[in-house]
Amino acid sequence: MKTIKMNKVLIALDYNPTAQKVAEVGFSMAKSMNAEVILLHVITDPVFYSTAGYSPIMGFTGYVYTGVVQKDSIDGLKNASLQFLYKSKQHLGDKTIQTLVKEGDFADSILETAKEIQADIIVVGSHSRKWLENIVMGSVTEKVLHHTSIPLFIVPTKKQN
Repeated sequence: MKTIKMNKVLIALDYNPTAQKVAEVGFSMAKSMNAEVILLHVITDPVFYSTAGYSPIMGFTGYVYTGVVQKDSIDGLKNASLQFLYKSKQHLGDKTIQTLVKEGDFADSILETAKEIQADIIVVGSHSRKWLENIVMGSVTEKVLHHTSIPLFIVPTKKQN
């Protein structure tokens, strides 16, 4: 049997504090395969970012963004997201990691980016919070799973009770 070489790993990170776990697990897998790592954050409707408790820069332990985030501006969100990905890259300790910020639907942007960069595997987190979500994995993860031919590595991020 022929071994398939994985050269590029796309790691999709969202605003959730569990992004650290997704990044660390995906990075470990990529390094074990000697693969290139690309971190992706997707910006959706700016109104979504202005909801209580939302921050596009959450996730990494010990990281506090001190800049001003203009949540009503796409440029402000892009800058905050780029800073978040830069800190993620620093946390992982690899200067060769590439970072991308895209705009649009979460799942569609992940799928499009994976095709654009010719990713060999996509890493995403699954935030199951309810019994039904335990079955369907969450809408973004489920949509990516059902619309890609690229292998998908799902990192469960639900807190264990």
